[in-house]
Amino acid sequence: MNDRLRRYRNLTMMGIFTIATLIALVPLFGVLGYVVKNGFSALNFEFFINLPKAMGLSGGGMANAIVGTLIMVAIATLIGIPIGILTAIYLTEYDRTSWFSIGVRFATDVLTGIPSIIVGIVIYTAVVLKMGHFSALAGGLSLAIIMIPLIIRSTEEMLKLVSHSIREAGYALGISKRVIILRIILPTAAKGIITGAMLAVARVSGETAPLLFTALGNQYWAHSLNEPIAALPVQIYQYATSPYKEWHQQAWAGSLVLILMVIVLNLIARLAFRSRSN
Repeated sequence: MNDRLRRYRNLTMMGIFTIATLIALVPLFGVLGYVVKNGFSALNFEFFINLPKAMGLSGGGMANAIVGTLIMVAIATLIGIPIGILTAIYLTEYDRTSWFSIGVRFATDVLTGIPSIIVGIVIYTAVVLKMGHFSALAGGLSLAIIMIPLIIRSTEEMLKLVSHSIREAGYALGISKRVIILRIILPTAAKGIITGAMLAVARVSGETAPLLFTALGNQYWAHSLNEPIAALPVQIYQYATSPYKEWHQQAWAGSLVLILMVIVLNLIARLAFRSRSN
């Protein structure tokens, strides 16, 4: 009787968990399916090589927006990843319990949850207004600020997973702390750190609000990092809110490309994490 009751409870809970999982997957695949349905028909080779057409005209593409997004994400990566990893190393290996490290962790947690539009307004006030113009550099800086706390937290957790006995073994052999960090701890946690960095890159790839205040957008190719530049999320926003059907189709195609970029980055991160687990 007890065995039958346990099996009944087990099947009941498994059924509840399965239904909850399916309910969670419905919105996800619903959004993906809707974007694929509307975006795939508008996607073609010209979309990746042509500039946007004038208002109301059919055809054209978002080549400048795709390249602009990649440029600003690259700028954010060059700024955010070194700062995030070095900060995490300091918090994990040099200062775990002082008031300063506690304050840094608190600030990191606050920045992780802060709305991205706030970051855009801050960079607009501190950088764009002083420079006198919008630019790719300001856009990349705003994305980097969003990336940094994500990388700090993920890297710190990965470094904490490295066994303390490994550090002690290095000290017992007379190896300096710097060499232990560079040659032992970082390689051990490398795949986890890469996973966190890739997820942070995927996170900022679709940001729109901060770029409206920093990069602004551009209907043509940007020839300098010190001038306004197109971005895929901003272009999608502008096209989706326009009254032109042709631009609406372009917005769906751009949404599909942006989702595919984010999916590819997440898949790379998941594969790296899986190989780390194995």
